[in-house]
Amino acid sequence: MLHSLKPSDPQAGGFCFENSRRNTVLESSLSELGYKAPNARKTGTTITGIVFKDGVILGADTRATDDMVVVDKNCLKIHYIAPSIYCCGAGVAADADVTTQIMASNVELHMLNTGRPPLIAMVIRQLKQMLFRYQGNIGASLIVGGIDVTGPQLYSVFPHGSYDKLPFLALGSGAAAAISVLEDRFKANMELEEAKQLVRDAIAAGIFCDLGSGSNVDLCVITEAGVEQLRSYDVPEVKGKREGQYRYKPGTTAVLTKTVTPLTLDVVDESVKVMDTE
Repeated sequence: MLHSLKPSDPQAGGFCFENSRRNTVLESSLSELGYKAPNARKTGTTITGIVFKDGVILGADTRATDDMVVVDKNCLKIHYIAPSIYCCGAGVAADADVTTQIMASNVELHMLNTGRPPLIAMVIRQLKQMLFRYQGNIGASLIVGGIDVTGPQLYSVFPHGSYDKLPFLALGSGAAAAISVLEDRFKANMELEEAKQLVRDAIAAGIFCDLGSGSNVDLCVITEAGVEQLRSYDVPEVKGKREGQYRYKPGTTAVLTKTVTPLTLDVVDESVKVMDTE
């Protein structure tokens, strides 16, 4: 039996269903006003990023899904923001694409106006302000990494506008599997090849442990020397070959019943065309 708790009452043990009753009341009031409660959106992606000795490495899988349907097996999820700043997008693919395009345009205008290369902190500030303005209705979870005058930096920005700054990050539906690999093997000042292998393994963990992530592993290595985008750096999911023949001879399955329904047709119009063979 449900009971109401006063703010001053201590929380009783066991389960509390106060929020369930609250949600029911809210949904009924919305329907009376002619509105519909929003549906939960299921997304699938694994994106990661780490700071290593010489810069930043971003990684992402390449599967794009619509509910339980794979609509694109080689989707690009690492987007350009500035010459030394790139962004991985998770969540709603269209929201992530448009958000990064708007940011790339704003950063380009800022560079033209100031005559200076952009700061990653400036990019993060604009991103979080724009996402906070829409109160989470833009479903874009982003990992932004790059190098500016202050050195290599890595940020994560959430759909509601909050952000984190950490040496390694993972977002998306496969983030739980990816972050376990990063927490186990990450260390400061990693060499390039070791860092690339770590990001690859983190994305592969998301691919194998999350149905919404899959296909290939993309990497983006950002250093002071430049940016190297590695499309299809690794293909952990290789399609297997059929080992047997699955064509069955006629009569393998017995026909239990057979019904023939004759159809009466009337010829309404008939025309004959002669083929030109010259």
